[in-house]
Amino acid sequence: MADDLARKIDPRYSHGDLVQVARAQHQAEAEFVQSLLIEEGIPSMVRRSAGFDVPDMLAAGPRDILVPSSGETAAREVLLQAEYLTPGEADAAAAGPVRNPARLLAGLLALIALVGVIAWVGTELIG
Repeated sequence: MADDLARKIDPRYSHGDLVQVARAQHQAEAEFVQSLLIEEGIPSMVRRSAGFDVPDMLAAGPRDILVPSSGETAAREVLLQAEYLTPGEADAAAAGPVRNPARLLAGLLALIALVGVIAWVGTELIG
């Protein structure tokens, strides 16, 4: 069985660091996604999502589907065609981590200031 899977892998998609392309709700769904990918020659790996790596969960709990970086674009296209991902999900997943942490920090500080002003105005009206 392992030989059959190895023959299906396209060498173009087997290089680079592992990147997450999708998330499954449980083990069975993750295996379904893996079968979609391997049929197109894209190798993949499943790991338990952070926070759910406990023995009591067994096959339950979310899973991350990872592929080599050389197969990331092809994997996203396969999952879009299979309607496993929506275009919005694919774009958000491709964006990856926060690109500009300074902009994120500025937004959070502005939100905190706004909450502070609302709280101050509320105390002035009550008192």
